[in-house]
Amino acid sequence: MTSNHRPNSKAAAPTEPVKRAVGITMRAIAGRDDLEVSFATDRPGMAGNKARLPEPPRRPSRNDIAILRGVGDSIALKLAAHNPALHRSLMPQGQNARALFEAVEQARCDSIGAQRMKGVSGNLNAMLEDRYHRNKYHEMTARDDAPMEEIVALMVRERLTGSPPPKSARHIVDLWRPTIEEKAGADLDRLMEALEDQRDFAVTVRDMIASLDMADQLGGDPDDSNEDDNDDRSDMSDTEVDGESDESDAADASSPEEIEVSGEESEAGDAEATDTYADSVDDQDLSADPNDAGEAERPDQRLSNRPPQFDYKVYTTRFDETIKAEELCDAAELDRLRSHLDKQLEHLTGAVARLANRLQRKLMAQQQRAWDFDLEEGILDTARLTRVVTDPMQPLAFKSEREAEFRDTVVSLVLDNSGSMRGRPITVAAICADILARTLERCGVKVEILGFTTRAWKGGRAREHWLQNGKPQLPGRLNDLRHIVYKAAEAPWRRSRRNLGLMMREGLLKENIDGEALDWAHKRILARPENRRILMMISDGAPVDDSTLSVNSGNYLERHLRQVIEEIEERSPVELIAIGIGHDVTRYYRRAVTIVDADELAGAMTDQLADLFDDAPAERRRQDPGSSRRRAVR
Repeated sequence: MTSNHRPNSKAAAPTEPVKRAVGITMRAIAGRDDLEVSFATDRPGMAGNKARLPEPPRRPSRNDIAILRGVGDSIALKLAAHNPALHRSLMPQGQNARALFEAVEQARCDSIGAQRMKGVSGNLNAMLEDRYHRNKYHEMTARDDAPMEEIVALMVRERLTGSPPPKSARHIVDLWRPTIEEKAGADLDRLMEALEDQRDFAVTVRDMIASLDMADQLGGDPDDSNEDDNDDRSDMSDTEVDGESDESDAADASSPEEIEVSGEESEAGDAEATDTYADSVDDQDLSADPNDAGEAERPDQRLSNRPPQFDYKVYTTRFDETIKAEELCDAAELDRLRSHLDKQLEHLTGAVARLANRLQRKLMAQQQRAWDFDLEEGILDTARLTRVVTDPMQPLAFKSEREAEFRDTVVSLVLDNSGSMRGRPITVAAICADILARTLERCGVKVEILGFTTRAWKGGRAREHWLQNGKPQLPGRLNDLRHIVYKAAEAPWRRSRRNLGLMMREGLLKENIDGEALDWAHKRILARPENRRILMMISDGAPVDDSTLSVNSGNYLERHLRQVIEEIEERSPVELIAIGIGHDVTRYYRRAVTIVDADELAGAMTDQLADLFDDAPAERRRQDPGSSRRRAVR
């Protein structure tokens, strides 16, 4: 019977049955009929009532389907068993403690489903094995190679479900196990008793964080006044589970043999597609709440002309570097990486180029000559010489060309080169910067392209120097900065084009210290001779550096970023714009826009620049910052 239907189903994608089954199962587990499920090659995530899952291969194997369903089951379980408001009220303030708190809460939600549904348990096992294998946990030989929060979450899951850690991560878990068991073994044993009570579970996790020597990152005691917060969402009812168990079992029956597939060649899935959605979901949850415990208030200095007093400090700048892209890689390697970038973005280049052409048309329209007539001096207006012939008493008429303001402009694009940008976001950012540089150069606008990251994970040589000096208290920033110049403002685009391929180099993207990077880029553009200077920051999250945050307050880097932004927005002639990729940057920047999908970056960049190059002078926009915000934030 199946073969009889094949001729009639050519228009449908061969993976549609899998997608439908996964969507139905997710809505059943989450108990939300309004949940919209989409599939894309971008990183999985959740925003509002829309869930994004990885696009399956055209000919999925059993394991491919299990991995896809594992990602979907994990998202749905968090929707069903997690109370975001209660979670935020109990969340620690320190960055490391918060990461551990988030990871263990996800393990709790997954464990509830794994205990009650055998099919879901198998899917989650497949998803985790794929995740840790892709992140090369099986190649790690030292304990510090893996973040502690991941190891603790795996041990919590092992306690709650009885399932051993994934094979790829088993060795690194065993390296951590003696230390964690010695310090927090009793707390791990208590978690089972509070599995389905989110508040009690979270309180126990906070005790565990204190046992792991991170008590200073917990912040104040959580407010116990809202006892009712632990409602039905943190406690899945048996009826709910029974109802969706049938759906899960039905989805289990689907196999690759039952899915109609075409004779076309199998397409490989995105290498990053099956990464856990937890990081992106947690980032959205944190950024959505302006009262998040990790936020720092801006100092009230708006009525003062004195610059703010920064309490930010750097332990040592000896190992920092500002380097040109061509100095990090030889010419042959740059050419190879640029070719790789072009191949990855072939399908997107056309769409981005069309947006760039739209921007160019707008700029060139303003570049058309505009004249002032009937002047007493200037260029003779020959079109009006007839008046002198007909009436010799008429004076000669002169005209003068008005200067186009936007020509005397420089734009600086600052790209986040952190590890979280790996994959599709960094490739889209690179190609957009490339095409915008080419477009603006045609219009007489100079462009520089900068990137920022760190030279090493977890501190590098700066941390080693700090350890050798006896670990002085509150050392400040404790990592080695790497600021990269991909294209200088004076360099022509044709000579810098291949430099952008460096962003594809394995091992380049590490951690991000946004405040110092923004300050560096601002000082560079401030030294430019152009009358109008525009600084565009493109990032996918708040500043994160594990080494710095482990020895300072949890919001140390974020507070410095806010201070730098305020200094630029309040006192600098530079016009600052920010674009957040999957992260709400409007809480930091006055003029900002947030995009959910990396594919939207091209349109956001061109729209923001097009809005800047309007007829209103910059001075008027500066006098009315509210109108700028209204126009920029969409």
